Amino acid sequence: MSKLLAVGTVAFDAIETPFGKTDKILGGSGTFVGLAASQFGVKTGVVSVVGGDFPQSYLDMMNAKGINTEGIEVIKEGKTFFWSGKYHNDMNSRDTLITELNVLENFTPVVPEDFKDAGIVMLGNLHPMVQASVLDQMSERPKLVVLDTMNFWMDIALADLHTVLKRVDVITINDEEARQLSGEYSLVNAAKKIHTMGPKYVVIKKGEHGALLFNDGKMFSAPALPLAEVFDPTGAGDTFAGGFCGYLAKTGDVSFENMKNAIIYGSNLASFCVEKFGTERMQELTEDEVKKRLQAFKELTQFDIDLKS
Repeated sequence: MSKLLAVGTVAFDAIETPFGKTDKILGGSGTFVGLAASQFGVKTGVVSVVGGDFPQSYLDMMNAKGINTEGIEVIKEGKTFFWSGKYHNDMNSRDTLITELNVLENFTPVVPEDFKDAGIVMLGNLHPMVQASVLDQMSERPKLVVLDTMNFWMDIALADLHTVLKRVDVITINDEEARQLSGEYSLVNAAKKIHTMGPKYVVIKKGEHGALLFNDGKMFSAPALPLAEVFDPTGAGDTFAGGFCGYLAKTGDVSFENMKNAIIYGSNLASFCVEKFGTERMQELTEDEVKKRLQAFKELTQFDIDLKS
């Protein structure tokens, strides 16, 4: 079993969807990745920064889930990163209403000594140079480096992104971002182009349409479980990434075949995340619920077909 180091935001979100709206609640990529990975019982550390306004109770909750928060710096006189957004009726598109970087603006991650030898590193959605600075602190080359990014960094820091991509094994991005990064509309061609930038594995998230995994000419498609209701998609992509990395850390197997399973585990956890606002569903999730839904995923995708006739 490998240690998992996750670097990302620990933040406040305020969300409005067709199902309702929230005041400031717990959010952030590092938070969702950590909560998803905690389902696998792996030693997980989160590196981030928060302000003095961040409740100790949130850190206590993460610790109770087995998430190491030593790497979360608390700047007493500062304010925590805050994002507010409003989702459209289709829940696939949203408008950002407020982004306050606050303490994140000058964030310099410090990897705790106990996680400098982590076997798997998940570089959450941050400035590419911040992501690179984490890799610089590792005492040895991790078994697997996974990077998430978004169109914002492609717009303002593309050269830096290309530099850090040369150092990663897996990139996880959505279909729109894959097209922007590659300049290709076909996702198959987009993955081929992104392979040449460094990552051996390309994971393209397609929201309610599942995810695709590409590696050296091989391809795997995982469905998303059709849900009766989606309350809040915020954090679903990070939960997917946390499940993906958590499963790989638990099994210690980073082969293409095992990544197929990791994709399913990630999709499974993401399907829970969207059922309530923020991190609420992930905080209360039980092992029994996870197993039952995995069975539903299996039944959704398994079939026998006679290829002889």
